[in-house]
Formats: sequence, C-alpha cells, structure tokens
Amino acid sequence: MTSKLALTLGVALAALASPAFAQTADEARSEDEIVVSGRYTIPDKIDTATGLGLTVRETPQSVSIVTAQRILDQNLISVADVINNGIGVSVNEVDDVRNTFFARGFEIRNTQVDGVPAAWTLAGGNGETSIDMSIYERVEIVRGATGLLSGAGDPSASVNLVRKHADATDWTGYVNAQAGSWNTYRVSADIGGALDAAGRIRVRAVGRYENGKNFTDLLHTRKWVLYGVVDADVTDTTLVRAGISHQDTKPKGATWGALPTFYSDGTVTTDLGRAQTTAADWTYWNSTNQNIFGSIRQEIGDRWSITANYNRLKNTGDTQLLYLYGTADRATGTIASSNPYKSVGDSVQESFDGQIQGRVKLFGRDHEVVIGALHSVLNRHTDNYVAPYTRNNPAWGAGLNDWAINVPVLGREGADFAEPVWGTTAVRNEQERIEQTGYYGAVRFNLADPLKIIAGGRIASWRQRGFAWSGPSDYGNDDEFIPYVGALLDVTSNHRLYASYTRIFQPQNLRTRTNELIAPLDGKAYEIGLKSAFFNEALQTSVALFRIKQDNVGQTDGAPIPVPGGTPFQPYRAAQGVTSEGFEIEVTGKPLPDWNINLGYSQFKAEDENGVAANTEQPRRLLKLFTTYTIDRLTLGGGVNYRSEAFTIAPNPVTNAPFRFEQDGFTLVNLMARYALTYNVQLQANVENLLDETYYSQMGTFSQYRYGAPRNFTVGATFKF
Repeated sequence: MTSKLALTLGVALAALASPAFAQTADEARSEDEIVVSGRYTIPDKIDTATGLGLTVRETPQSVSIVTAQRILDQNLISVADVINNGIGVSVNEVDDVRNTFFARGFEIRNTQVDGVPAAWTLAGGNGETSIDMSIYERVEIVRGATGLLSGAGDPSASVNLVRKHADATDWTGYVNAQAGSWNTYRVSADIGGALDAAGRIRVRAVGRYENGKNFTDLLHTRKWVLYGVVDADVTDTTLVRAGISHQDTKPKGATWGALPTFYSDGTVTTDLGRAQTTAADWTYWNSTNQNIFGSIRQEIGDRWSITANYNRLKNTGDTQLLYLYGTADRATGTIASSNPYKSVGDSVQESFDGQIQGRVKLFGRDHEVVIGALHSVLNRHTDNYVAPYTRNNPAWGAGLNDWAINVPVLGREGADFAEPVWGTTAVRNEQERIEQTGYYGAVRFNLADPLKIIAGGRIASWRQRGFAWSGPSDYGNDDEFIPYVGALLDVTSNHRLYASYTRIFQPQNLRTRTNELIAPLDGKAYEIGLKSAFFNEALQTSVALFRIKQDNVGQTDGAPIPVPGGTPFQPYRAAQGVTSEGFEIEVTGKPLPDWNINLGYSQFKAEDENGVAANTEQPRRLLKLFTTYTIDRLTLGGGVNYRSEAFTIAPNPVTNAPFRFEQDGFTLVNLMARYALTYNVQLQANVENLLDETYYSQMGTFSQYRYGAPRNFTVGATFKF
C-alpha cells in the first residue's frame, strides 16, 4: 500500500468517526509558549522507555503523548482525565477518590515524574490519581513493559508526568477562570520568565483553585494547587533545576466503595439513580500531594552528559468514611452492613538517581549509550481511630463487634447514619517500608543508516517489609535481571519497522483464601510495529502487534470473605499461562495546517492456559478520537470515546448462583469550541457526554458498581500576556 493510500484511508476513517475540526498555524503562533504547545505531537526526546533520549518514532514501543494542547482543548483536569482519553488505556473508578488504570488487559502500576519512578498508594488512596494537570506540560504513555527504567517489568504501560519547566526568558503567562456543571468553579494562573537580563535564571509559578459539587449527592470538593520551579544555567554547560508542588484536596460527603449490586431477594439494583450515594454528610477524604525535586545536568563536551536527580514525594490521607456493604432491602431502602472508618496516614518516598548519557564512535559510526542507577525508599503508615462501640476484633481492640446493620440509604441524600464518637487512641493498621535499587544500561547500535539495534538490561532489587490489615507484608526479590532488546529498520524515509522484547517481573501483594502471598508476576512481552510520518513529521501514525505471556496473574477467587469488624477480604488465585494478544493503531498530528487530530483503536484477547478469559472486567476494544479545526478566530472540536462490553462473574450472595454483571459497549461524545476575542482574550466551552449516556465506570468490585458522569459542561475565559 502506498503512503498516499495509507494516509487517505486514515483520514477517511477519522472523517467517518467525527466531524473534522482543527487549529490553525496562526493560532499556534498566537498562543504563548508557556500555555500551549499548539499541536498533538512533539519533537522532544523522551526517556520513559529506554533512557536513551529517543523521539517517539525512535522508540521501539507504542508511545502516546497527551500534549499541552490536548489538555487545553479537552479541558483535562486530573491525571485520571488524561488516562480516560489516552490511546489504548482505560480507567476503573473505585470510588470518589480512587482509580485504577489499565492497558492491554492489565493494571498500570508504573508511574514516573520527569522519568523518575513514583510510588503511589493502592489505587491512589491518597489522591494520587486525582493530581491536577495544571502543573504538567504533557503526559507520556508507553504501552508494554518498561522494566528497564521503572524497576519492575509490568506488561501494561508506564505513565510519565512531565512537569512544566522554566524555559521562557520573556515574562509571559495566563489567567483562566471557569464555571461548570454542579456549581463547579475554577481559577488558574501560570506565569514565568527570566530574573536576569541574560536569561540564565528563570522561574515559573502555577496555581489553581477549585470549588464545586458533583452529580452524586453530598459530594463537594475544594482543591488548591501551587507549583514553583527555578531553572538556572550556572555555566554554559551546567543546568540546575529545583522546585516544589503542593496540592490540597478536600472532598466532603465522599463515598468509600460504591452502590450495592443485589437486593435481599436476589434481584439486581440497577434501577438506582445516578445521584445515589452511600456516603453520609459527615464523611470526608482529604489528601495532600507534595513533591520536592532537584536536578543537575552537566554537559561534558559535545558528546556526553551526567544527570543527577533527587525526588521527594509525600502523599497524605485524612479520612472519615462510611463503608456500606451487603445486600439492599427493596422495601425499606436499607443496606445490610456498615463499617465507619477514620484514619490518618502518609506515604513518603525519597529517591536518588543518576544517569550518564553519551555517544561512542565504533567502526566509523556513533552509537548512543546510557548507564544509570536508582535507589528509593518508601515509608508509609496508616493509623485508625476506632469508634468506641467497635469491640472484640484483635485488629481493632477488645470486645464485641456491633456496628450498625440495615442502614437506611436508598432513595435518600446519603445514609441515615449518625457520626460515631471516634476513639482518640490511634491503632496502627499499616506500616510498610519499600526499598528499591536498580542498575541499568542500554546501547543503541547504529549498524547502518536504516538499521538500529537497542540492547540493555536492569538488575533490580525490590523489598517490602512491615504489616498491613491482612497481616505481615514481607516480600520481594534481589538481583532480578530484566533484559530489553529492540530493533528499528527504516524501510523508506518515512516508514520505520520496529520490534522489541522484554521480561516481565512484578512483585505483588495479593493473597489467596489461605492468606498466602501470590508469587511475583513473571513472563515475557513481545511487540512489533510500523511507525510512519507525513508532512515533515506533522502527522504521525503507528500500528503495533503485541503478545504478552505471564504466570501468577491474580484473578478474583469467588466472593469477598466477611471480616468481623472490618471490610470484606477479596481472595485471589494465581492464574498461569495468561496470554494477552492484540493490536493498536494510532493517528496523531496535523493532516492539514488547520486540523489537529488524535485517533486510536486498540484490541486484545486475554486467556489463561486453559482458555479461560482473564481480566474480563476490562473492555477488549477501545476507540478514542478527538479532533479540532480552526476557521479564523473560531476553533471547533469534538470526539468520541468507545468502550466495548465487559463483565465480571461472581456468586449472587442470596441464591449463590453465578451472576454475570455486564456493561454493554457504550460511546461518549464530547464537544468543544474556542473563540479568540483578541490576541490576549479567549473564550472556551466544553461539553462531556453530550448524549447523556448512562454507563458504569466500575462494576463487580465487592459486589458493587458505580455510575459514570452524566452530561456536563464547562465554560471559561483566558487572558494571556
């Protein structure tokens, strides 16, 4: 197929999926550099996959970039919003705060900030998945295992949050104000420039405040974000960078868990309204997310550089929650069981890493080399303040357990449950230390002008010690070798074939019905693909085929086990020979000067060695499209997000018969419009879920489910200077 025909088919597919709208080059020039990048592709080199500083097309894996322009156009506020709109990745909303991310059928557990691995609490329990995007320039999503840099090979993907940096020498910035559905208001600002005439010392500051309700009853969130960074060219070859970010989030009326799936007569509760909540008016789930960082980069001649980084992440949680579980009574609107919960905890990770990058000459050709090391220590704990009437559970204290039963909630604005008189003595329910050390190296061999081979590996040690609610937490491995091999072949000037292989290795804290730890994930990942570019790299396309095979994949093993005085315990079994196979297609960039587009389709099949489908709660097919078009001062845009059907199977707690909770395939339609009143003033409106589709954003977890957001809108104005 000729390149012209391939491009024509790609454009035709985009046209069939949605109206074609995009942004002009004039507007891109009018946007201040500090606000947007102006396009959906980037020329920058990335370190997320190999550490060699390669562009997207030079990286032998599937890579998607959510740029600053995409974040602006779609009004993406949180990390979860970005993942929801990223190619080949999906989000599972656990409750009002926690989210889990998935790719290729498996959970994404590798996250980075500026290329440095960042540890998050389980499902982002301290607000990590809700971190505000105002402080980040873009998000890099590398699908497939990235154990070379992230420390543990995981078959899904790695998400790298790239901070905004103080790059501008002229003072520039913006102020933005927004109002939206459910009385949500937001004010943001971003300003930066040089402190000296030579532009050697540059600063940048970002701030955001948000206050608003939600489509569910009771929930009301206040959030503020501050970020500051200094970039200093100490010499012509030395760059020093230091900064801090701080986010404070206070959701009041927050839900822990979700809606019950079954009535006490064995029928399902899917007739509940989307606004229904199981929270009480006294619940909250406060969190703070702080990141202090510093780095120094020293150029050595024109061929080598040394970089050293320090990173400190502190994520804290302060909760007062109500967990309702069990069946609901159709007549009375009550839910069978309850668990009031109050806790304070934090997670602090300190990491140091260094990297040497350079080029060596061999057989008349330059070859890129990277050598690096990382050491990080994470300490986290959680203290629980037990309500006095909670008794006789060794984990909580002495006495009986008599939390309230048959709590009135359905058809009400929250649970009719008085706030307990909390205990004043802290009970430590979790205290863990996770230490990780890794040494890695890679070489990109320039064998010929069209042929490059990447070979490398990491020696990783990972150890977790301490205890958690379910018992001791002591596991890990030392000196595990994770190899990485990739190859790229230019078949023409704008078409590049690639292939890659890496090992999968990931310790996990899942337990069986007998409370034994499941062994670490272990397996292999293979990927081949074609990356192409058109119009001087303005439009980029990729096609990828992948195969993942691994052992010890945790699968839910029946219904949760009741725990007296605590939340139910979900047991797992270790599935062997789980194989995921599929493909991904992506088209990103500017087919025409006035048209920006991001289009992607992904599909996979996952089964264990016996042919039993694995991780069925994950949709097998995803289609994501967003596109904009500019006519003079007006930019119009729209897109669709499609998820195929997914399901879970678990026993009906009343009849004990297997029950299949299924979410049919659904499509969400989003629209946007932006108008430039002047060079400095722009107005923008966004509508999400235009057709008001009713769907589940989570299903089957602990026999519960959660509705996704209904139709909502945001309007705003931006003043640039």
